[in-house]
Parts: sequence; structure tokens; C-alpha cells
Amino acid sequence: MAANVHERYAQILRDVELLIQDHIAHQKSDTPHGSKLKLLVPSVGIFFTPLPLQDAFLWQDQRRCISSRRFVAPSFNDIRLILNTAQVMSLVQGSKLELVTFDGDVTLYEDGHSLSPDNPVLIRLMDLLRKGTCIGIVTAAGYTEAEKYYERLYGLLDAVAASDIANTARLVVMGGESSYLYAYSPTAPHKLVAVPEADWKLPEMSTWSESNIVELLDAAEAALQDCISTLRMPVSVLRKERAVGIFPSKGTRLAREQLEETVLVTQRTLDMHPAGKKIPWCAFNGGNDVFVDIGNKKWGVMACQRYFGGIEGSRSLHVGDQFLSAGANDFKARLASTTAWIASPAETVQLLDEIAQLSLMKP
Repeated sequence: MAANVHERYAQILRDVELLIQDHIAHQKSDTPHGSKLKLLVPSVGIFFTPLPLQDAFLWQDQRRCISSRRFVAPSFNDIRLILNTAQVMSLVQGSKLELVTFDGDVTLYEDGHSLSPDNPVLIRLMDLLRKGTCIGIVTAAGYTEAEKYYERLYGLLDAVAASDIANTARLVVMGGESSYLYAYSPTAPHKLVAVPEADWKLPEMSTWSESNIVELLDAAEAALQDCISTLRMPVSVLRKERAVGIFPSKGTRLAREQLEETVLVTQRTLDMHPAGKKIPWCAFNGGNDVFVDIGNKKWGVMACQRYFGGIEGSRSLHVGDQFLSAGANDFKARLASTTAWIASPAETVQLLDEIAQLSLMKP
């Protein structure tokens, strides 16, 4: 029975794999609306690479015993991890992985924590750097001082400084979604130096005028203030140069419903506001706070790609935990590169181990 189920699941995923191949063919011919997949799923986006879903299923079935289960059907998490594996297989087997960008909280370290020296992800990141892969940490944390980023990432920065890696110029930190770029520097006081905007900003970013930024943040702050009053939230408002948000006092947890309502109200307000149509922005649920940032991770990833010489989306991978369309700030990265949706730092470690294992298996 298990063998029959295994074969049936594998065939289903092979059929989906062929639908994606057909969709990519229509993308290349500039007729994406004619693909069978687009007809079945009108909201489907672009694919940067083919996805070997059948092979990815075989890989995950060995580890998760999906087809051996009698009562529990394939779950959302099963499918999510199969898609992650398929994406990694496509990149690694095609020798296309040149840049990996990571979210911070819940991706590299637990929410609100730092990247400490005992974090198991460190040796995996170091392995990527040794193999010549560029790394970008694309975070919502919007600091204008290198010291603040060092406090969050000191384990990695100190490990790189103590290593024998020849080219350490492959490590950058993008802060505030897409607002501040810092590059690793072994001689800097906090091992990071600000990169001149001319070296990484995309031409479209130059059209984001200061007056439009202020107007959008004013509208976002007003929406947040309305939510504070309506939902009676015990929070403070924090206004930054390129962001505005709310956060509770230490030791206080906001309800998920409060956070999601605040995100959705703010999104709706900015969608309808003239300022929201002039420049890109991102409203997201940070787990126990809500922030609105200028720009988003699409622009953050694309800026990293530009800084490293124009790496294509089909040669980049963004790893993050927030890909639900509502209040998720990794969602927009799908427009700039391939992606992997993880649910914890432990899954990031597993994903990087998959990359290493698949690299050894290349013909």
C-alpha cells in the first residue's frame, strides 16, 4: 500500500513539475497568461527556475515518511519543504547559486535574539563564503549605526574576522528592508562600513523623494494611532528616518489578532492614500510589534544583487519565514529571486545542509 501511495504522490508532483515547465516556456515567449498553470491558478507569479518536484518529493519522503502515513495526509509543511528542496536542487545542480540572502529574526536566530557564536547556522554560513557564495542579511531592523547591526550579528562578524576566508567582501547587511547597506570590513570598529548609495541603489530608488517619504510615514503613523485607540493597545510609537511602528513595553505580549488587525488596517489606509501610490512600502507584523518601512525586501534583495555585480534572480536565493501575503515582509522578495520558506532557525540549518549535500552529489 505504501508503495502505491508513494508512486501516486510522485506522479502528482511530476505533473505539477510539467505545468511549471510549461509556465516558464510561456514566460520566455512573453505569453504567461496562456500557460495551463495560469488558467488553473490565476494568481501564480513568475518562476526563476524549473522545479524538480518529483525528485524533491523523493528526497523529503525519505526523511518525513510522507507516503508511509496511514491517516495523516500530506500537510502544508510537507509541501512547503518539498518546494524548498526543489528550489535548492534546481540552483545547486545547475551551478547557479551565487547569492543567498537571509531574513534575521526566526530565520537565522530566534525572534528578538542575536546571532551568537554558538548558533549552529554559523558554520554553514562560513561554508557558503568559503565556496565563493555571496551572503546578504536583509533585515527590517533599520539602524543608521554599524554598532547596532554588530550587536545583532556579532557571532557571524567575529567568526569571519577570525577565519582564513580569503575574500570577505562577499558579506553585506541590508537594513530597513532596503534603506541602508553595510559591507563587512575587518578593520572597521564594528566590522561593518556603510556602502555609498551610488554603489548599490537602483535607479528607481532615486525617485523616492524625501517629501513623499515623510508624507507616507505621516499617513502610516496616523493609521497606527487609530489602531492603538480602537484596539486599546498598551504600546509606544517609534518614528525613524525610514520607518514608523508600534511596540509594547518589555514583558508585554500583544495578541495575534491585534497585530494582524493593525497590519491590515494600515495596509488598507496606505493603499488608498496618494502617498502609498508614489513609493513602495511594507507594513508587517514583527511578532510583537507592527512597523511600516519605506521600500521592501524586493528592493533590498535587488540592491544586494546590484552591489555584487548584477546577479540575476535565477542565481539568487532568499531565505525567510514571512511569506504569507498579509503582514509578511519576505513576501515581496519573490519578485526579485528564488525563495525558500522556513519556519525556524533549525529549518534554516537543515536547508543549508541540503545545499551542502546536494553540492557533493553533483555529477
